[in-house]
Amino acid sequence: MGNLKLGYTIGYWGSGPPADIAATLLEAERLGYDSAWTAEAYGSDALTPLAWWGSATERITLGTAIVQMSARTPAATAMAAITMDHLTGGRFVLGIGASGPQVVEGWYGQAYPKPLARTREYVEIIRTILARDEPVVFEGEQYQMPLSGGTGLGKPLKSTVHPLRKDLPIYLAAEGPKNVALSAEICDGWLPLFFSPSQDDFYRDCLREGFAARGEPDGVEGFEVAAPVVIVPGDDAEACADFVRPFLALYAGGMGARGANFHFEVFSRMGYEDVAQQVQDLYLAGDKQAAAAAIPLKMVEDVALVGPPDKIRDELERWRETCLTTMLVGGPAGMLAQYADLVLG
Repeated sequence: MGNLKLGYTIGYWGSGPPADIAATLLEAERLGYDSAWTAEAYGSDALTPLAWWGSATERITLGTAIVQMSARTPAATAMAAITMDHLTGGRFVLGIGASGPQVVEGWYGQAYPKPLARTREYVEIIRTILARDEPVVFEGEQYQMPLSGGTGLGKPLKSTVHPLRKDLPIYLAAEGPKNVALSAEICDGWLPLFFSPSQDDFYRDCLREGFAARGEPDGVEGFEVAAPVVIVPGDDAEACADFVRPFLALYAGGMGARGANFHFEVFSRMGYEDVAQQVQDLYLAGDKQAAAAAIPLKMVEDVALVGPPDKIRDELERWRETCLTTMLVGGPAGMLAQYADLVLG
């Protein structure tokens, strides 16, 4: 039986900042949580809240899950990571992700070509900046440093700040098999979304492929897999699942476009293609309530833990046997102790 670490995920904001997060992080730290994470989509950014709220903590790891690559150049992301690592005393983890074309083109106004190749270049530039061995010269298909075709006055530079850790950990958010393999090949961790124990063999094969491409066929010691998992304790599993269904409907049905929804594909691989198709049809037609109602309990239970505490404890054994190393949970401070009791024992 594997030992799961527990992390607290703040996520990104809704219409405004969530309440009492600074106190919640201190409570998570007191209870033995290993990490805390922020995110960004097209509202709040990931770095500012992490620095502000995390400044009161002393031990807990502070990570981004995720910083969106299209929001910043590789150099800007490297600068932020170096800065955060110094300010946190070496407790920062840089989680990045390519997002999808709907957000990248619609919000950031950036093209979305070849996300795998772009991710590879992005990480390589960050690693080069962190190494700080020499001024950065990079000639990639999507990134050039100095810029090709500009004024011609650009010059190779290296960070004025000496990184606290040249091996600052970089995690990659990934859902598709090639991207999951890429996380194992070039990064220090993988950030899945909608991880399911039923897909553990599939994901392990993807990770093995990446480790082999890295020249480490037996795996990389310390490689982390940290996934958000919704936990809703309660007497009635169906009623608890109702808290999860709108979230699944949003991602399976409403995120991305028809034929270009990575979350839809995740549920299809689990065997829920027909359900996901129905959910997407209803959601895109504007009937969000019916889309949520169409999600069966089994689909919820594949990616979340719902129902009586003893049921959750029994189901947790499946999760402990997977490649998952950290379970990320969210919610009010009053739930943290119960989550810790369930996961950490």
